[in-house]
Amino acid sequence: MVAIASAAQFGPNEFSITRIPYIETVEQIEDVVKQAVENRGVICHTLVSLQLRAAVLEVAKNYNIPTIDILGPMLDALQKVSGKTPQFKPGTIHQLDKSYFERIEAVEFAVKYDDGKNPHGLLKADVVLVGVSRTSKTPLSMYLAHKSIKAANVPVVPEAPLPPELFEVAPEKIVGLIIDPNKLIDIRGERLKSMGLTSNANYATIERIKEEVIYAKQIMQKLKCPIIDVSNKAIEETASKVMAIISGRKQN
Repeated sequence: MVAIASAAQFGPNEFSITRIPYIETVEQIEDVVKQAVENRGVICHTLVSLQLRAAVLEVAKNYNIPTIDILGPMLDALQKVSGKTPQFKPGTIHQLDKSYFERIEAVEFAVKYDDGKNPHGLLKADVVLVGVSRTSKTPLSMYLAHKSIKAANVPVVPEAPLPPELFEVAPEKIVGLIIDPNKLIDIRGERLKSMGLTSNANYATIERIKEEVIYAKQIMQKLKCPIIDVSNKAIEETASKVMAIISGRKQN
């Protein structure tokens, strides 16, 4: 990013940037310096190893190639203020990034297995959310994904058969989401308005909603899963309850 920001100050096409990762030997450094010589380049590096940092400085000096050590001054400053010695261990940042990649994987999982699109993923999920339309299954799945929890969700509709895979999932890995019909009618009415439709559609009638909620409760009883009433809860509050269920399951 430092190289990109610096090059940008000289116009869009003045400099090209070549990234060469996984430098582990002096021989590799010599090859990089030769490339810099051929291309009249500058070497900007984030090497951590003291041996490699010294090598790039020495080899580049022999060829009169400018070098910029990005991490060196920062490590020196942190060592000075902390009184501690750096590990000088390459790859440490990737260990710290493990949780980041776990979150990305969980987000991709939530997208792939949203709204019952691919029932084969239900058995791979950390938690499967089931509920009628507009019980916040999708936003809840995404919120959990940012906590590195792989969540799939399945809509419960009286006319639509549930995927057989759902009944193969362990009951403690399923969470049912229910909602007060009077609350749901308002939510669905607003949803229809946002789509430019009238709020008197069957989707938003109290009779239809009550039918769906009763059916959903029957399905959840059949699944023998824990149930959360999301009627007056924010996504964060519901997510907290789901995570407590998952935590309790792991402890058991």
